[in-house]
Amino acid sequence: MADLVKLALKVALAASVLVLGGIRTHAADLVIAMPNWSSGQATANILKVGLKKEFGLDAEVVEMGTMIAFAGLDSGQVDIHPEVWLPNLDTLVKKYVTQAGTVAISPIGVPAWQGICANRTAADKYGFKDISDLSNPKKTEALDTDGDGKGEMWIGAQTWSSTTIERIRANSYGYARNLTLLEMPEDVGMAAVDAAEASDRPMVFACYAPHVVFKLHDIVRLTEPPYDAAKWKIVLPTEDPQWLAKSQAAVGWDTAHYHIAYATSLRKKHPEVVRFLEHVDFKPEEAIAMSYALQVERQAPYAYAEQWVATNAARVEGWAKQ
Repeated sequence: MADLVKLALKVALAASVLVLGGIRTHAADLVIAMPNWSSGQATANILKVGLKKEFGLDAEVVEMGTMIAFAGLDSGQVDIHPEVWLPNLDTLVKKYVTQAGTVAISPIGVPAWQGICANRTAADKYGFKDISDLSNPKKTEALDTDGDGKGEMWIGAQTWSSTTIERIRANSYGYARNLTLLEMPEDVGMAAVDAAEASDRPMVFACYAPHVVFKLHDIVRLTEPPYDAAKWKIVLPTEDPQWLAKSQAAVGWDTAHYHIAYATSLRKKHPEVVRFLEHVDFKPEEAIAMSYALQVERQAPYAYAEQWVATNAARVEGWAKQ
């Protein structure tokens, strides 16, 4: 097990070297890391368009995972990350913001929450209303979609920090024993929700808000014991090969929020950009609109960003002139 973890870390490090090594090959003034979820993709491109409009700076948007993005922010090869979720990334914030001082977090965040959700069929017809219901194998049989007698539950994309934490929570609560935990890209997970709704089939899945799924479907959040810091111990796979056994989180998530992060080297190179980033103030309903535009309407992130900035020109100008 330890050898597999070491190999995985080596592969991740090699990937980060390849990605970061090729970032500055173009004449871009700035590099913006783009995550693989819709609101983050939209925000990354809104920042790109806004910074060009207000300061004439060319920003290159590069899709990358959060671990690689933070390594780039630390080295100065990445300048901006549009959505850093907390408390999911508290470990990285402690390492790079608090201890190293190479990354800064914008003071303005977007309020959010995270948890486990059920569609209305699962809640009303099959009784999935509290997190304890997932530990009842007779109930979770209803979530079986592949005929093996064991239910399935999507817990997030492989690259998300929240996915690791959801696996810890499933292990801590005990429902990992009778559910197959699926890690898939978000568009695949959301397509499964759409399919369950269309066929009146029960589905339980990891969820977060703001998100367009609550606009599209009647979704119920499962109740959980409230967050308790004394019962929330997260050890990441990069920290210890025995991370799952050494972690514990049989309580609900703490209050969530997400912020723009930037490399502190920007304070000298482009102080005007730092002032801009620290005044960006997206609202939860705007994040939902972004998700709807990209996930449902299939708008291209850059084209959406151009229209968004044109529609909100005075507001973007205000961010630049604060």
